[in-house]
Amino acid sequence: MNLAMHAAVLDFATLSSRDIDTAPLDRAAPGIVYYDVTPPELLLQRLAGLQVAVINKVRIDAATIAAIPDLKLIALAATGTDNVDLGAARKAGVAVTNIRAYCTASVVQHVFALILGLTQHLKAYEADLKADGWRDSPQFCMLGHPIRELAGKRLGIVGYGVLGGAVAAAARAFGMEVCVARRTASDGSRPERLPLPELLATSDIVSLHCPLNSSTENLIGEPELELMKDDALLINTARGGLVDGDALVRALQGNRLGGAGIDVLRREPPVDGDPLLDVDLDNLIVTPHIAWAAREARQRALEQIAQCIESFAGGGNFGRVV
Repeated sequence: MNLAMHAAVLDFATLSSRDIDTAPLDRAAPGIVYYDVTPPELLLQRLAGLQVAVINKVRIDAATIAAIPDLKLIALAATGTDNVDLGAARKAGVAVTNIRAYCTASVVQHVFALILGLTQHLKAYEADLKADGWRDSPQFCMLGHPIRELAGKRLGIVGYGVLGGAVAAAARAFGMEVCVARRTASDGSRPERLPLPELLATSDIVSLHCPLNSSTENLIGEPELELMKDDALLINTARGGLVDGDALVRALQGNRLGGAGIDVLRREPPVDGDPLLDVDLDNLIVTPHIAWAAREARQRALEQIAQCIESFAGGGNFGRVV
């Protein structure tokens, strides 16, 4: 299939700030057009005549697919596929591909940046410095926010795919004990797999790496937070909808949780606000969905997208989900 001049990236600014090499994608789809942002009112106009649409968070529903008869491939610049109507794509004969395991090192790095930032109380100590606390200290150091070593602590992982497994490996390098939430009844035969309530109650740090679906929405709410140790940390670099933000704020404000590191919110961008953004707490770190975003990871993402397009053009199935 000749894909020249019939491909476009519709939200390139979610992948690049002009700091990655587009050559692999340019070779895979000669003449490809790059749009930084595509607002909904321009979507059909920009899709018109395309054979290949590369998207990250742009939504393509059944009506859109029906309106673009030339479309042959939707190449996702992400692993998640919830922004595409897969059933409608399948019915219309439109292939859909995604990319995987491109940002593992980046996410692991960010998970431990959050863990270490909270464990070392970096925000609190920075606030003390800005208030001249160190200048006025009678001794050479400040010990107002006790620091704990990670060695010997238990890390509970919820979602043990590629990312969860990589986080576990890094945790063991810190000397941590790792346990994993039980997903199915058969997991009960594996001693390191625990029912979620037991994992929450016994872990010093809980890190979420599971998908968001009907069974995991609000997975961590008021009852689950009540189970956790009052000095435990909650880390979420997966999906915002896994955690009840209001309940988390109450737990942090009531000193019923040691801290939280959050990289994802229920709605992104948070145009209507979010309870986690409405508070200023030393034991809460919120970052703008950047765990995946190391430059090297974004370069690998682009290269995988190019592979998906090249494979499809040659009749292959690399990255195919539909």
